Amino acid sequence: MQKGIQWYTLAMAAFFTVAVLASYSDKTDPVSNGVNHTLPQIIKPVNLDREFSFAGEPVPMDNFDVRERLDRELLSNTYWQSNTILNIKGTYRYFPLMEKILKENGVPDDFKYLAVAESSLRNAVSGAGARGIWQFMPNTAKGYGLEVNDDIDERYHVEKATEAFCRYIKDYKKRFGTWTNAAGAYNMGGTKMAKEIAVQRVKNYYDLNLNSETSRYVFRLIAFKAILEDPRNFGFYLDDKDGYAPIDNYKTVEVKDAVANWGDFAAEHGTTYRMLKVYNPWLISEKLTNKEKKAYSVKIPK
Repeated sequence: MQKGIQWYTLAMAAFFTVAVLASYSDKTDPVSNGVNHTLPQIIKPVNLDREFSFAGEPVPMDNFDVRERLDRELLSNTYWQSNTILNIKGTYRYFPLMEKILKENGVPDDFKYLAVAESSLRNAVSGAGARGIWQFMPNTAKGYGLEVNDDIDERYHVEKATEAFCRYIKDYKKRFGTWTNAAGAYNMGGTKMAKEIAVQRVKNYYDLNLNSETSRYVFRLIAFKAILEDPRNFGFYLDDKDGYAPIDNYKTVEVKDAVANWGDFAAEHGTTYRMLKVYNPWLISEKLTNKEKKAYSVKIPK
């Protein structure tokens, strides 16, 4: 009798073990009976059967190489969800200002997407020395009228840097003939762009065989344009309240003298050092020497 019970117990244990393993296997199998149990998402390709353009210039979608290069950037940014949703949030803060300045300077609205590609709409710092939303190098910034020294770096001044960008990209448009070429030159540099055009005997960005980064660059701009113009079409559902609000609740104080310590200055004006720097990221030091007695408009949060 005891032996029979032991055999019965072992048999039941084996049965339940097999049942559990079978259940576990079924649930972890990526596809079981045609049903996906482990990845509750739908992954679809991006629809390329439509017209695409950049700065009013059409993308030659009848070229398979062009289609595949654009497909790569659309997929990369559609399914890089965290970065893309942060970019969408950032557009609420910066795009209205950029759109205004671009329009006033005769630069196509689509160039606001270049700021997304360059810095994800943040005051980024590159290993090569580029700074700010538009990623200016120091000499280029100075050449287009931005102040860059130990106390001030106007590459972080979004209004002034956007004005400088407009002058810069218009120079490239004049030099290379199209806005698309100008965008490519912005990424790789005018000298290198001119050399590649001369060597390859073609003048169209889409026909040029460029370095990996520049070869992807304009397609990245077009992808950002497609996604940010219609986020819900790419699976991103945000309400206006989810976006980062423009930083426009401030008053300005004109500073013409040296400032020994911005912390003291902030306290005198009812704010903190941190918030002073948030509103004025171009103030890169703890002080302002201002030997030339220049006038600076400093934003003070209300």
